[in-house]
Amino acid sequence: QLQLVESGGGLVQPGGSLRLSCAASGFTLDYYAIGWFRQAPGKEREGVSCISSSGGSTNYADSVKGRFTISRDNAKNTVYLEMNSLKPEDTAVYYCATGLIITNQAICPNSGMKLWGKGTLVTVSS
Repeated sequence: QLQLVESGGGLVQPGGSLRLSCAASGFTLDYYAIGWFRQAPGKEREGVSCISSSGGSTNYADSVKGRFTISRDNAKNTVYLEMNSLKPEDTAVYYCATGLIITNQAICPNSGMKLWGKGTLVTVSS
């Protein structure tokens, strides 16, 4: 079966860092753009970042630009989200997802993603 599994979440103090991982099983990520999304308590899910199949193109939400970095290691079938200078407002469940559409673009529409992980909780609090 096709699966995406997030890991790396946890409790971190403001200003701290975490690295989230998104590992694929049952298929290879080589061909697909992968996106990170998050849903904070009481809020709608929002896109955080997106990376093209080769890793050559990336996009970030304005709220995380300069603080988060998305990357991928296709040999490991894994996508990462490095989160630095974390703020309490970054607290959310973070999900990775793919549209399972072969593309060389970093496009990850919220409503267009077909396969989602179950999420990993990031809590930024002192």
